[in-house]
Amino acid sequence: MTRIVSGAAGGRTLRVPGTGTRPTSERVREALFSRLEHLGAVAGARVLDLYAGSGALGLEAASRGAATVTFVESSRAAADVCRANAAATRLSRLHVVVERAERFVDRPAASPWDLVLIDPPYELAEADLARVLRGLAGGGRERDRGAEPRLAEDAIVVVERSTRSPEPTWPAAMSRTEERRYGETVIWFASPDAGVGPADPVAPGIP
Repeated sequence: MTRIVSGAAGGRTLRVPGTGTRPTSERVREALFSRLEHLGAVAGARVLDLYAGSGALGLEAASRGAATVTFVESSRAAADVCRANAAATRLSRLHVVVERAERFVDRPAASPWDLVLIDPPYELAEADLARVLRGLAGGGRERDRGAEPRLAEDAIVVVERSTRSPEPTWPAAMSRTEERRYGETVIWFASPDAGVGPADPVAPGIP
């Protein structure tokens, strides 16, 4: 059973797509959002949930006070489940987009994202994840044309993977700031031009 851990919709049970998704466990979501709330990254944030699946991560953010949440999911069946979960919470300003994450991040954003949650399938190739991160960071040619940045200056990008996966390849305009491990799950935090290199110590798996 998957449910929202805390906030306005805390305790609400969520539907999960039959196949092709891997919902984040309640324990990991609770630890992740405790950390994000400690950083002041959730309340009032514009949130992007990539590879949304059931929408558990984005709905957790919405329940805890995010201003808007956009869910991006390429599977129409999973997107339908995500849409139903969003409607059941009765929370406002939730938007579900049926599209591949790689294509979505290549398009200009209406306004910069404050928090990006990325929980791709384990089988996603590292090159594809790197492409998504590059898209979020934006390209030099787009910046030369005066395009709106996709990430706010103090944005936080969260990437969740298996501990057997290598650390993502961060684009030049984005740096990893933290790494936390919870059992078989590893979570990386990154920010635009944060100036923190990959040699920083690994933080313990607690908020």
